[in-house]
This record gives sequence, C-alpha cells and structure tokens, in this order.
Amino acid sequence: MRDLKHLTYFEDLLQEANNALVVQAQAEGKKCVAFVCENTPEPLMNLDNTFGVRLHAPNTGSMDIATYYMTNRSCPYSKSILERAFEGGYNFISALIGQECCTTMNRMEQYFDYCKLIPNEKFFTACIDMPIKKGDWYAGYFRRQIEKKILTPMKETYGVDYSEEKLMDAIERHNEICRLITEIGSYRKLDNPTITGYEFHVIQLVTLVCPKYLIVDKLRETAEELKTREPDEKPDYRAKVMLVGSEIDDPEFTKLVEMCGARVVADRYCFGSLPGREEIAVQPGQHPLDALAEHYMKINECPRSMGTENIIARKQYLYDIAKEYKADGIILQNMKFCEYWGYERAIAAKWLAEGLNVPSAIPTCQIERDYANAATGQLRTRFQAFVESLEIKKLQANA
Repeated sequence: MRDLKHLTYFEDLLQEANNALVVQAQAEGKKCVAFVCENTPEPLMNLDNTFGVRLHAPNTGSMDIATYYMTNRSCPYSKSILERAFEGGYNFISALIGQECCTTMNRMEQYFDYCKLIPNEKFFTACIDMPIKKGDWYAGYFRRQIEKKILTPMKETYGVDYSEEKLMDAIERHNEICRLITEIGSYRKLDNPTITGYEFHVIQLVTLVCPKYLIVDKLRETAEELKTREPDEKPDYRAKVMLVGSEIDDPEFTKLVEMCGARVVADRYCFGSLPGREEIAVQPGQHPLDALAEHYMKINECPRSMGTENIIARKQYLYDIAKEYKADGIILQNMKFCEYWGYERAIAAKWLAEGLNVPSAIPTCQIERDYANAATGQLRTRFQAFVESLEIKKLQANA
C-alpha cells in the first residue's frame, strides 16, 4: 500500500512527551493538563484555555531512581512515568489528573506532589475514583468526583471556565476526534484491511498525546485519504489478531506482532480505541457533566470493575469485538506486576479459548511483558508460533 501522507509526521510527534504541538499550544497561552488513565474524562482536559495529554515515556532507559522509590516489583509503566518526571521530562504540565487505578499508579501520582517534581507553584495533582460498579447512583458519585477534584481546582488555580456552554463545546470537539478515529479504524474490518495495525496505533496515540485542536486537520486528511487507498493485491499477513491488555504506548510492539505475520485489527488495551473513542451523547435537557459521568461509566471495560456481571460482560465484549473485526485469534498481554491485568489475562484467555460464557471458542495467546520492548526475540518466537497455529486452523477449516 502507498504510504499515508502524514504518518512520518505522526511518528515524530511520539518521540517525546513535550512534542512540537505541545510546545505550540503552550506558546499560545494554553495550560497542559496531563492524565494517565483511559477512564479520565478527556473533554475536561480540553476545556477553555487548557489542553490534555496522556503521559507516556518514549525511549525509556534506566529506571533506577523510580525503582528506589517504588521497588523493583512495581508496574514498569508507573515507574517509567516517575523516572521521566525526575528527569524533568514533564516540566511542561500544569496539572496531573490521576485515577484510583491501582496502588502503584496512585503512589506514582503522589510522588509528583511529595517530591515537587514539577517546577510550577500552581501545579496540582488530583486523583478521582471511578466506581467499580455501574448504575445511576454510581454515575452521580462519579460526577461529584469530577466537579470536586478536577473542575473546581482547575477554576480556582487557572481560571478555567466550565460553564455548560464550554462543556458542550469540549464534548463536540472530542466527538469529532472520536468520529474520525472510528472511521479510520473501520478500515481494519475489511477482508483485506487498507490500514495496518501499526499505522492505526500511531494515529490513535497522537490523539492522546497531542493537543487535539492542532491535530484534527491532519486526521481529517488521513480519513479522506483512506477512502481511496487500495490494499496490496496479495496480503502481507497470514492471520488477523486482536491485541488486548494493559498499557501499550509504543507502536513498535504492534509492529513486532505484524512482522511475525499477523495483522492487528482491533486494539482493546490501555491507550487503545476500543473502548475510548465512542461519541458522548448528551440528551436534551441533560447536564453535560451527567452525560460525561454516565458515558465513562458505561464504556468502562477495565478489569478494576468488579462483580460477576462485569467480569462476564468483559469477556463477551472481547468476543464481540473479535467477531466484528474478523480476528482469527486474540493476543492477551499484561505488563509485569500488573495485578488487575494479570488476573484478567489468565481468566480471559481460558474462557475465550474454551468458549466459556461466550458463544464459541477463539484461539488465544497470552504473554507477560515489560514496558520497554525488551526480550523481542522471545516475543517474536511466541507470536510466530501463534500465527502459524492460526494459519493451520484456517487451512484445516477450509479442507
């Protein structure tokens, strides 16, 4: 396939957290609000005079300082973020919005305050509590969290206007990004996809780590470009897979999977678009904050959500997405020492492979990995073997 016009530009933006568009937005007088969890309401990071970026730590090397503070048995994503903060890599942010995700993530967020890592007297951190169950009361609780821990400090500290008009504007701009990413991602559903998993991963990441208003024009052009993009006459992959699990903010991981003969057609992982890029519906007469709280509670597929109903629903969600995107198999991965995704990976892999509580079985491959792309040789062997097994199953089915 011919190269996408803006792909190299997008790739360059991912090379450092303080990328060219972040610098441009700050030069325009906007404040950067950082966040670290997929369940943080993104439109609130892009209100009035602010823009949001999701923290990542590209080209991570040593994590000695973070390990000293958090031990070597802590989540490497959290340690990488903390290490980069000690290095001064996030000195551009004005606030950090965290989630009650896990103990390691919370401790990392606290160190931003305790160690005064950001040279900004007005800098603050906030940690909101996403309910682990779903329902009207829980949506109300989440809204109160949003108002108390995000909006009020932002108004008091930086004068951010969160009137209904401003909230609706932020939601509408967010929804356009969602529509564009959904359109771009839909080409992965084709029998012969006209976008690779790596390309989509790069594009999705850019929408998280760059000011959205500065990237939307390139997204529109990319969506238009894909309408006429022709696939290779002979597919360069042997099987389609869905990638599931904890944080993957390095497209090179997706590239590694695809270099082993697979095409990644769906991305249900932290930093992915499924879920996360669904439009937010505000009903007539409904307050935008109520709509936001209900939306993020409804789309929450995080393994932190407890209860038998949620546990079963998450496996059904994986099954439905795999079928919708015509995946031949599912790769489930978790970051080392991630308790939530460690349990979820093991349970989901067994249920899906054996067809428990889902209509039929789907082949699975499960791995544990580090934040940085280490041990690529071992991973390559696992992925190649999995792709070969999927290929054999297809040949047998067609025999």
